[in-house]
Amino acid sequence: MTQLTINDIPVSIDEGSTVLQACEAAGVEIPVFCYHPKLSIAGNCRMCLVEMEKSPKPIASCSMPVSEGMVIRTNTPMVEKARKGVLELLLINHPLDCPICDQGGECDLQDLTVSYGPSQSRFELNKRAVSNKYMGPLIKTIMTRCIHCTRCVRFSNEVAGVEEMGVLYRGEHTEITSYLEHALTSELSGNMIDICPVGALTNKPYSYRGRSWELVKTDSIDVLDAVGSNIRVDTNGQKIMRILPRLNENINEEWISDKTRFAYDGLSRQRLDRPYIRQMGKLVETSWKTAIEAVAHHLKSVSPEEIAALAGNLVDCESTVVLKDILMSLGTPHFDCRQDGACHNADNRSSYIFNSTIQGIEEADFILLLATNIRQEAPIINARIRKRYLQQGLPGKDLVIAAIGPNYDLTYPYEHLGSHAPTLKEIHEGSHPICEKLAKAKKPLIIIGQGALNRRDSQQILKLSQEIAEKYYFVSENWNGFNVLHTAAGRVGALDLGFVPQQGGADTASILAGCQNERFKILILNGVDEISPHQYGNACVIYLGHHGDAGAHRADIILPGLAFTEKNATYVNTEGRPQQTNASMGAPGQAQEDWLILTHIAQALTIPLPYGTFEGVRERMIQMNPIFSHMNEIVPSVWRKIESRIPETLSHLDFKSPIDNFYMTDPISRHSEIMAQCCAEILGKKEAS
Repeated sequence: MTQLTINDIPVSIDEGSTVLQACEAAGVEIPVFCYHPKLSIAGNCRMCLVEMEKSPKPIASCSMPVSEGMVIRTNTPMVEKARKGVLELLLINHPLDCPICDQGGECDLQDLTVSYGPSQSRFELNKRAVSNKYMGPLIKTIMTRCIHCTRCVRFSNEVAGVEEMGVLYRGEHTEITSYLEHALTSELSGNMIDICPVGALTNKPYSYRGRSWELVKTDSIDVLDAVGSNIRVDTNGQKIMRILPRLNENINEEWISDKTRFAYDGLSRQRLDRPYIRQMGKLVETSWKTAIEAVAHHLKSVSPEEIAALAGNLVDCESTVVLKDILMSLGTPHFDCRQDGACHNADNRSSYIFNSTIQGIEEADFILLLATNIRQEAPIINARIRKRYLQQGLPGKDLVIAAIGPNYDLTYPYEHLGSHAPTLKEIHEGSHPICEKLAKAKKPLIIIGQGALNRRDSQQILKLSQEIAEKYYFVSENWNGFNVLHTAAGRVGALDLGFVPQQGGADTASILAGCQNERFKILILNGVDEISPHQYGNACVIYLGHHGDAGAHRADIILPGLAFTEKNATYVNTEGRPQQTNASMGAPGQAQEDWLILTHIAQALTIPLPYGTFEGVRERMIQMNPIFSHMNEIVPSVWRKIESRIPETLSHLDFKSPIDNFYMTDPISRHSEIMAQCCAEILGKKEAS
């Protein structure tokens, strides 16, 4: 620890820290523009100047390391004069846009000018103008406001790993731009809006739509992938105005993906807001009473062996519990949450969650990626891997990254070991060249994508992966580096609640085959939209969901549910961490909460459920799996190998990621106009190049 004095207060801080960090530890505010705790130090705004004893001039606290006995003062006349001078220079060319600027009310330049700036300027020069730059459909630029803090450039190069931003010219002619002024291709580009301290980069879809003080702010979580990023939903009445990240160092730090941030407009398009029943081949609007009675009539008219159910990617845990209890009461074992046919074993939790945790990636010294385009499947986790990669060269921070699967651009270099499953067998046998590096690793981890788990040989791949994990000490007393990366927000929670075929029950493939050969007469779809409707055969399809997507188009009875922004619900992320959404707006039309709709069906069937309230459903979840009593926490799983008596032959087919279009992966993003623009401009440019 290093001892220093700040404003006559003794402070102890870790060696290697900066003066700015020491001031923060002492509770002393230091104004900054260019400094950001997640980015490298630039030291070019000079707003953080402080006075150091025996120094003839102020020092930049963000870049000055602490030393033993250092004496720092932050409130002297010299410091105040320096801060006023910096702000006076910054405001020479800054336009008087505050009344119309979208950054108004959240602008660092506004706040710091009020607190530290001069009352008037001595400069009467003409303001310079800078032409606006085009950065795609997500970011609006007004570059005359730019103060050249270079946060956006550093974020693009360091965090996003896509070097598309840079600085042109010198001195008063300096400009920040994207190369060739094309649309930014990073899946994390929207975060540059948050870190811009002025209004140079703003949210294009939100432009001129509202002020920060007019918005109702609701803490929630994202469900458009399985990471469970913490978000804040800002609404005005029944409209979502924007979505912003919330700080959570364990999961998403302070970043979110562009899909999380901008796909919200899909929540207001093609919504199901009233019940429908198919009559004479057409869907006809009906009342809730009639729809519930029709569902109950159909379920009573067939035997339990003719009823099946599937759970989709965006379903919450509450509706999964109620649906499972109804199906078990009816006596049918035919239900599944693995609509893509993945081989997850619900009885072995360690085999289907991200055991090392997302934060644990920063401790790894060997990362093996298996059948995953992690940049598109989980951009936040990919950014964490890149963060770990950038620590290369630090003491004890050497890292090896290897991948089996297609040769994707993951924003960091890695060793490509091959693209098909037999490579795993070579690693298991010790004959692959990478085994030498793997044997030296102290904290190795493997990340298995869904592209390896929805194939004919998935069971053998998973078994081989576990054997590799044991052989090369991926799993030890204080470390579990065996990770499965999910892409569906509702999948882990459904597995935790056992929404898989019971004894003698049919899985997804068997259910779909049974619908086509008329073994199953009724199929209940809880938010299932990723299966081609023709696979349902002539079965009577009861659809519960919130969008008029593939499932609703084929449905015979439609029961309108709520989206994640409209309900209090529980989701479990890929780490196995239960989290809750909070309703930020009311239900559209006659739509109701999913679990409540299902309890109405249970009442019509005279099934006595042991709960009737939302709190009762939560208690039932805890009864089924104690992990739900540890909200926002991870309960470590017990390591257990998969038991497979019959070895399967590994296929030589190349691995393939389940996501081929990052911007459209679910009913919400598929109905987003903003995501459609991204597909046209960004994906179109990638294909053209």
